[in-house]
Amino acid sequence: MRDFDGTLAPGNIQENSFIPAIGMKKATFWQNNKTRAEKHEADEVLSYMTYMLERAAAQDVPVRKRDFAEHGKTVKLFRGASDWFDHINAYAKERQVKLQHFIISSGIKEMIEATKIGRKFTKVFASSFAYDANGAAKWPALAINYTTKTQYLFRINKGSLRVHDHGLINDFVPHAERPVPFTNIVFIGDGETDIPCMRLVRDQGGHSIAVYQPGSRSKKARAEKLIHDKRADFIAPADYSEGRRLDEILRAVIDKVAANHAVHMMERG
Repeated sequence: MRDFDGTLAPGNIQENSFIPAIGMKKATFWQNNKTRAEKHEADEVLSYMTYMLERAAAQDVPVRKRDFAEHGKTVKLFRGASDWFDHINAYAKERQVKLQHFIISSGIKEMIEATKIGRKFTKVFASSFAYDANGAAKWPALAINYTTKTQYLFRINKGSLRVHDHGLINDFVPHAERPVPFTNIVFIGDGETDIPCMRLVRDQGGHSIAVYQPGSRSKKARAEKLIHDKRADFIAPADYSEGRRLDEILRAVIDKVAANHAVHMMERG
């Protein structure tokens, strides 16, 4: 499972075409939002989603579900990301490992699902809007910030994938009966907003990978700090091409999961 912004594609997904469409530069949009959130003691994710709607209304920019999808189609992914899912799934199948992909992101769900890889995920947990009878976005329905991201790790761990359903997520389920053990989870993220998820997965016996934009020294240094601070197990450039470091790390983890399962089956006799 992974974050989206900065992990599978450069920058924030809103920056590709939506923010230019509402007549703003990305730096101005995010700085204004930070100021708004501070003024109102507001969550920055809820604030930016509301700000999107306000600015769109002021600029007469449509915000229907299909409009967000059109913005999502403009997103350029990191190298190799479009093809990576098919060949890593094939490798997992060879090793008899059931591989699933999830997104946990503060970005806009409707945009993420419309990207070239939107159909590759079992579930996209991301910030989303509620829509009126005409399909226009009216208010934020779900806002996922850096701390609430961890909730969705437990949902995946327990198999509770319906966001509105809080029954199973709060029930006690023995670790051996959970459909996706934390030891089999790999979380891929790029920055500070991913630290709680990285740390949780790592502490529970899974693996965390910090990726950075290829060629960026500052982002590589940030990723290296996550290793130093014991938040991540590995770092790699966000290059998903077959045979590159990130691909090799994930293949090695798949091998480990397969080997652990084989040992477990032998122990059971």
